Amino acid sequence: MAAQDTGQERTEQATPKRLQDAREKGQIARSLDLNSTVILLAAAGGLMVLGGRMTAGLLEAMRQNFNINRSAIFDPNTLFKSLEDSTSTVLIALAPFFILMVVAAVSAPMALSGWSINAKSLGFKWEKLNPLSGLKRIFGPQGLMELFKALAKFLVLGAAAVFLLWNMMGSFMGLGSEPLPEALSHVAQLIGSCFLTLSAVMVLIALVDVPFQLWNHSRQLKMTLQETKDEYKETDGNPEIKGRIRSQQREMAQRRMMAEVPKADVIITNPTHYAVALRYNPDKMRTPIVVAKGKDLMAMQIRSIGVTHRVPILSSPALARALHHSTELNHAIPAGLYLAVAQVLAYVYQLKKRQNYDASYDGTPVPLLDVPIPEELKRDI
Repeated sequence: MAAQDTGQERTEQATPKRLQDAREKGQIARSLDLNSTVILLAAAGGLMVLGGRMTAGLLEAMRQNFNINRSAIFDPNTLFKSLEDSTSTVLIALAPFFILMVVAAVSAPMALSGWSINAKSLGFKWEKLNPLSGLKRIFGPQGLMELFKALAKFLVLGAAAVFLLWNMMGSFMGLGSEPLPEALSHVAQLIGSCFLTLSAVMVLIALVDVPFQLWNHSRQLKMTLQETKDEYKETDGNPEIKGRIRSQQREMAQRRMMAEVPKADVIITNPTHYAVALRYNPDKMRTPIVVAKGKDLMAMQIRSIGVTHRVPILSSPALARALHHSTELNHAIPAGLYLAVAQVLAYVYQLKKRQNYDASYDGTPVPLLDVPIPEELKRDI
């Protein structure tokens, strides 16, 4: 939803999803001045370090071509061989500089926002042919800023170039009196020095342009409050739907829990507010586990299922509260309650040994008050 359609201002910072979507579309912060600065610095360093090697290669190619015998000039095979040799000599001499420039041109855009290749940006878009859109870009804030930057760069670089020419005029004029090899090497050094000075000026421009590009990129990707809400619904789902899903998940978990109640060995109650169902198989379990627990209505349902399936129900308020608060569902009871639960299970096994216990049991909770509960596990409510 665009800001102009809703009347809302873009006051919210871009979310990670919006930043990722923009990156996939090729919308990332870029500074052409930073790219130019890196390339100029690389060119200046390359000329100053590799200038002698390049001029030596060029001189060698010139010697090869200017020292051809008259008889060889009229021989096509000799001319082709000479062309091949001189070309390979020049390429070998210039190859390190060319490689350096390619590396600089490729790595410079990665300095600000990393490398991003997007085929969609290469596609044809009809809206780019709209003259009104072009005029908006030219006379809009972005276009005016680019115009101001271009004028500032022209003035600053022009002043630096005039300063360089004025101070190096004697060196350039003296090249004519130097031998050709030394003059060519000297030219490479002078050009490298000029590039280095201009690059230093471009560094100042880049130091201004990089923060501006980062700020402008962040401003362009800002979102309205409605866009933020819509994206939240798309990524995390509608809150109402999520609430219904959570409700269904709770119902399913409760049904699974209730299905475990008939398998319990005993249900310990409060007697009305809490109910905790325990199961213990000495052959398979090291300690008893809680297979169901609940409060109020849930406790009543656990007791009702226990009565239906003739699971012994004991009333021990302190133990029921301690088990409910200290033990998660399908987890073993804490070590502090081993003794109390052992007494309960022993009492249950004694009840089951009585003759006609299953037939006579009516589901009434049997009071069992005297069980040891550690102070740290006691709960009043």
